Amino acid sequence: MQDTHQLRCTGCARVIAHEDLKENFRCAECGDLFEVEYPAWSVQAGTSAKRNFPNPSALRWLWKERRTSTDLKDQSGVWRFRDLLPILRDEDSIVSLREGNTPLYALYRAARATGIASLYAKHQGMNPTGSFKDTGMTAALSVARERGFAWVACASTGNTSAAMAAYAARAGMRSLVLIPEGKIAWGKLSQALDYGALTCQLRTDFDGCVRVLAEIVRRAPVYLLNSVNPYRLEGQKTPALEIAEELDWRVPDHLIVPGGNLANSSALGKAFLEMKHLGLTDRVPKISVVQAEGANPLYRSMQANDGQSITPVEAHTRASAIRIGNPASWRKAVRVVHASGGWVEQVSEAEIALAKAEIGAEGIGCEPASAVTLAGLKRFIGAGKIEASETVVLLLTGHTLKDSDYTIQYHRGDLLRDDELTTLRSEIDSTRRNTVELEADVDQVLRALERAAQ
Repeated sequence: MQDTHQLRCTGCARVIAHEDLKENFRCAECGDLFEVEYPAWSVQAGTSAKRNFPNPSALRWLWKERRTSTDLKDQSGVWRFRDLLPILRDEDSIVSLREGNTPLYALYRAARATGIASLYAKHQGMNPTGSFKDTGMTAALSVARERGFAWVACASTGNTSAAMAAYAARAGMRSLVLIPEGKIAWGKLSQALDYGALTCQLRTDFDGCVRVLAEIVRRAPVYLLNSVNPYRLEGQKTPALEIAEELDWRVPDHLIVPGGNLANSSALGKAFLEMKHLGLTDRVPKISVVQAEGANPLYRSMQANDGQSITPVEAHTRASAIRIGNPASWRKAVRVVHASGGWVEQVSEAEIALAKAEIGAEGIGCEPASAVTLAGLKRFIGAGKIEASETVVLLLTGHTLKDSDYTIQYHRGDLLRDDELTTLRSEIDSTRRNTVELEADVDQVLRALERAAQ
């Protein structure tokens, strides 16, 4: 298995063996990030020797059969597809919490409202710790375990820390979390604490935590588990396989992804490109990224120079999971957007809040950062970029309980300032569901029921 994969720099295209990877996962020549490739059938290597390719029909059958298996590897929605991520020498190193196999929900209300007949949400918030980070964490932490590390670490706005702490605890390993003080949803922080992580709140922002952690992994035997780790992205590509499988291997026309540190869009793009290359599917969806207006370095870059360079911003958004001003994986994201013909958009705080309430009205809910996908879809439709006849999948990255304070403030009318409401005031007011305070009286409750029915 050690000969099945290598690492290619996304900047200068330098190829190295996995044992030559530095502790910060950056190229010694140009400083850019690596991604995993498989020489026998790699998209990047341009392999044309079809005899080395796995059989598409056999793989589809095998992956379906594994869903009925009692083997823990097969019950994982990541390791069920392990044939397309052979990154371990020994499968006994796998650390799994039965992540993946998340639902693809039809969005009936949003479909009617937007005019998109085939509108779905791939809900990664239904993973064990409530976010998409679990799919990447099972892969990267399994690599750390196989390589003998006792400690793993991450800088986090919340979801990464929860996932890392849970998987480290499951593996009997220790975890270190660096978070920006006061800039994390408490529901996410509580998870890291509950799973036993050493949690340090630093007086800086997320990007400051990243800088501190880079020096820590250089000076101590600690394995870095942020999304700069290329093995994280191998796990995070599996929702793309699930989407194709759930749609009977018919690829959607569009996949819309929230934009934070930008690794997720690149991982999903990598998967769709690999599937097409191997003959599992016949095309790649247009992959688009949506950011919050206050944390929009990729959007600004695309507007200014089509993604040739990026200028960090001081990030401000209530959608804490994407409050990142200097995304590490921006080059990878730009490449996927360009290769797939997608776009990058930004949305306001009011648009995010309204979209979150609309997803909640579907009965599934999501964390605020996930809702940028529906808000972005509306903008794409308004710009004439998405047609009613096309199939669209929104990636929901986190569970609605990740940031319950946000939801409560929205429905109480305390979330947004007057200047943020602008033209959306009436739509937002119509979706608010504040609690009604009444006496313990049957008639009062019945009158409230009548008013609600009207």
